[in-house]
Amino acid sequence: MGNRRRVAERRKTKPAVVGGMIAVVVAGGGFGAYALFGGGASADERAGTGSSSASSADHKHVKTGPLSATEVQTTATAFLTGWQTGKVAQAAAVTSDTTAATALLTGYTKDAHVTGVTITPGTRTGDKVPFSVKGTVTYKGDSKPLAYTSSLTVVRNKETGKPQVDWHSAVVHPDLEDGDTLVTGESGTPPVKAYDRDGGELTTARYPSLGPVLDGLREKYGKIAGGKAGVELDVVRGKASQKAKLSDKTLLTLTKGTPGKVKTTLSPTFQAAAERQVATQDRSSVVVMRPSTGEILAVANHNPGFNVAFQGSLAPGSTMKIITSTMLFEKKLVTPSSSHPCPKTYKLAGWTFHNDDDSEIKQGSFMLSFGASCNNAFINFAPKLSNSDLTQEAQQVYGLGMNNWAIGVPTFDGSVPVQSGAQMGASLIGQGGVRMNPLNMASVSATVESGVFRQPYLVSPDVDKRTLAKASRTMSAQTQGWLKEVMRYTAGYGTASKAMAGVTGDVGAKTGSAEVDGQKKPNGWFTAYRGDLVAAGVVQAGGHGGDTAGPIVAALLKMG
Repeated sequence: MGNRRRVAERRKTKPAVVGGMIAVVVAGGGFGAYALFGGGASADERAGTGSSSASSADHKHVKTGPLSATEVQTTATAFLTGWQTGKVAQAAAVTSDTTAATALLTGYTKDAHVTGVTITPGTRTGDKVPFSVKGTVTYKGDSKPLAYTSSLTVVRNKETGKPQVDWHSAVVHPDLEDGDTLVTGESGTPPVKAYDRDGGELTTARYPSLGPVLDGLREKYGKIAGGKAGVELDVVRGKASQKAKLSDKTLLTLTKGTPGKVKTTLSPTFQAAAERQVATQDRSSVVVMRPSTGEILAVANHNPGFNVAFQGSLAPGSTMKIITSTMLFEKKLVTPSSSHPCPKTYKLAGWTFHNDDDSEIKQGSFMLSFGASCNNAFINFAPKLSNSDLTQEAQQVYGLGMNNWAIGVPTFDGSVPVQSGAQMGASLIGQGGVRMNPLNMASVSATVESGVFRQPYLVSPDVDKRTLAKASRTMSAQTQGWLKEVMRYTAGYGTASKAMAGVTGDVGAKTGSAEVDGQKKPNGWFTAYRGDLVAAGVVQAGGHGGDTAGPIVAALLKMG
């Protein structure tokens, strides 16, 4: 159930009832002009005429050859009459698969809730008899007429010689494949209408990239937001259909759902601006949030089919150096002003690491290397670290990699696995097994700006009383001061300076470029803050972060 392709309702006339009896209108092919079958013995006798004569045949002789018109007519009438009058056993008995026919015809009333059935045969063509079906689908007080056409084919049983309906589920409804069923019920999760922080409705017409977010809100809050699910008659696919990748199909909508209401933290101003920004760069994604609260103000993706901003799992490149620096500062291995060279190459566990463009800083401070994003100034600390140090820093201070964020829609919460040797060294610069998305990296900058991890959220936890994730400890005031110092330097004089030009106030930034196998250009990352505003973005296969994601992030920060 849920959102499926719907077929048009064909006719809405009510079934004919004459003197308390259900009418079967029979036309063409020798069926007669009009036949009435009630619920008494006469109906059983008429329907059973063909089968009783057949059963009296000489069992030693199995009839073969083409079916006669009478055999086709008699068998079709027995089946259709049994179906219409609710005599499932009678109808199923004249089919080639009694068990399957019994199950589907029983479900037609019990599960599909179709009643008041009138079946009208059409003109026979050889062994095939078309027919139309009209009835009423009723479910918990809601009802709607049902009308469609189908057909059956009569064949001769090779073992007994008797005529029988060649059974396939499509006899009951043409959209059924064998093994499928018809079910009427509530259409999955009730719909919701989502609203921004100012009370404006959020739609994909206005904000094209919000499709996955709106789907996530319905899944999470549909049952508690005050909405009501619609009622539908659906084809529910069986195993064979599922294997053929056929989806369930809605045949009739009795009632449309009544949407519930969900208020989000999204800002209409920032959301509209974020949509405009990602429209300029293919494969771009961005998140905007408030460090002081964790509220998400905007989320946008150039490609709306998948929410990379919240659910992406990508190597973050040098933006990871923010977390690495936090660890180094807390361990007192370095300070921003410490003299710390960045060699052109560095060997670790059999790997030779290079800087971007094979650059080097022979004499300079750690802050200079951070601002220049010089890789080996970070990797050469590896021998002084244990394999789990970076993982613990990410989890305990930044709340990452715990798979426990509850923002209101599905997210990937980052991953910093414990690694050893060269892979551990690569993790220090955001490669190896480290994976993040723009939401994660926005949260990292927010934690630096405020000094405390506050789990980002799209829907207030007051709505559903959920518990937000917390970090087990906070960074020291000294560590926070040093981090802001090196990020401020990067925004003013380092790799982020071009993008951050014109962004005034208390600012800090970090760029990143993550190499991806088989990709000509790296993924470009950028995360930055301006006072109580943070933005982070990625442009996949776009090139260096300062040139690609940087302008997107900076444009949004200028609005704060």
